[in-house]
Amino acid sequence: MKHPLKQIQLGKLKLENNVFYAPLAGCSDYPFRKASAKYHPGLMFCEMVKMDALVRHDPTTFHMLDFDKSMHPIAGQICGSKPQIAGQAARVIEELGFDAVDLNCGCPVDKVTKDGSGSGMLKNPQLIGEILANMVAAVKIPVTVKIRAGWDEENIVAPLITTIAEQAGAKAICIHGRTRKQGYKGPANWDYIKESKAAARNILVIGNGDVNDGPSAERMFQYTGCDAVLVARGTLGQPWVVEEIIAYLLGNPMEERTMDQRRQALLEHFLHIATYHQPRKVTVEMRRVGCWYFKKSAGTRGFREAISRAESMQVVEDLILNYPIGAAAEDDASEEECNDEC
Repeated sequence: MKHPLKQIQLGKLKLENNVFYAPLAGCSDYPFRKASAKYHPGLMFCEMVKMDALVRHDPTTFHMLDFDKSMHPIAGQICGSKPQIAGQAARVIEELGFDAVDLNCGCPVDKVTKDGSGSGMLKNPQLIGEILANMVAAVKIPVTVKIRAGWDEENIVAPLITTIAEQAGAKAICIHGRTRKQGYKGPANWDYIKESKAAARNILVIGNGDVNDGPSAERMFQYTGCDAVLVARGTLGQPWVVEEIIAYLLGNPMEERTMDQRRQALLEHFLHIATYHQPRKVTVEMRRVGCWYFKKSAGTRGFREAISRAESMQVVEDLILNYPIGAAAEDDASEEECNDEC
């Protein structure tokens, strides 16, 4: 089989590769995206924001949508279940300079689904179509949608929503191969992505779920026939993962990053945080970010505890550069692994 890596046309938007970085609530903020941009994913996303907050011009929401020119091409993702404001919200994303706008129909968190938003939309596929049609009518940038396979195993709607989204004018649909009921537990079922690709005529199908490296990306492409892959939690502590995936698909697998390279990458991420946030906020953010880069290494637990106690940026920087961390034995790796929920 010919390698699946290719340039991709998303409406009028030309993307240089078909390996994308997901919107991760609480994770894919400005510093994260700044750290990721140097490795050139085909498309990256901002964190999800609510339609209601966008249309009332909430400052905190607009702050979440900060980006700079190094992050192009970039999409904004909106969440909500009100067709009457969907077009207006999409227009705000377009006016801010984003290259595409995505509708979130996949977030499984209770506080999002309780009003029918996020994966709550999976219970009403026709409403998804109505909202997408209003977004398409309101903007010139491409409109996309991200869904889960269904609410639960008894209600799989991914192929149906693929058809509905295409009829509404969406240019791509991303399908996470888990149900809302699953959350992030258990393996993603790629059969649902494969079935959705079979249902698609012209709409692009993006595969998501358990794609963390080159081999898993290749398997996703080969098994489902999808047009692109979306890497989610696999980007945490691996902003370079798109490089590794591309190299693997081209038959030139890269060597694993050394500990020194991981330290340097974490230092760069830290510096992006330091230039974006106030000092106190920086130390708080590093409690979350700090362990991502060393999650399979001996000493991660001690590093995480130390960075959680750090009260100054200088202490954080010293820990990044000097804390003793080494390669973990395979049996010990899971014990030291971080479990950030995004």
